[in-house]
Amino acid sequence: MPALFVDFIDLFPFSTESGYLSLGLVNFFGSLIPFVPLPGFLLLATMAVENQYDLHVLALLSAITATIAKQIIFYLSYGGRRIINEKTRKKMRPFERLVKRYGAAAAFIAAATPIPDDLVYVPLGLAKYNPKRFFIATLTGKIVLSYTIVLVSRFLGVSLIQPFLENIDDPTPIYIGIMVFGIMMTVAIIALLRLDWQKILGKFAPWTLDENNDK
Repeated sequence: MPALFVDFIDLFPFSTESGYLSLGLVNFFGSLIPFVPLPGFLLLATMAVENQYDLHVLALLSAITATIAKQIIFYLSYGGRRIINEKTRKKMRPFERLVKRYGAAAAFIAAATPIPDDLVYVPLGLAKYNPKRFFIATLTGKIVLSYTIVLVSRFLGVSLIQPFLENIDDPTPIYIGIMVFGIMMTVAIIALLRLDWQKILGKFAPWTLDENNDK
């Protein structure tokens, strides 16, 4: 086992003996906590370097566990609109109509790229986007992202991951950085909900103001 893998385990202490189970748990809980998927990405990339792990199992396990976690976030947002007051809901409706129209494409792009995907998934849940379409688009995107990570990691080896881990003696700054990033993205979601989308989209997408588009 290369030293890099041991270094990673020192930063994010998981049991290496459980292999796929560790990846599944780390990826699920990392994806369930909004905006902090980094541990799952790094563990997936590190395990992909190892010849003892099957690339297809790694990619599919990562994609499925991440999608299940995102589906939970989606459903929480789906029911969360009940606690939003009517004034805020009225401002949000144009945005909800926008994401509904491009929901599948938005969910796929968010899943297939390492962007903070919850910025897309939460509004889709609030807009009550079709859960089946959301699941399919998200799973497909996560499969694309996971296969990209494992194939690039296997091809480039430790040279891909080393820059993230070299010269790190104390993992505390990493934990703090992840927490700060999560807080920043949470604030972004709150700001997203407070914007007056009637005024914003009324200028660029006036069709979102039409209540007939709710049908």
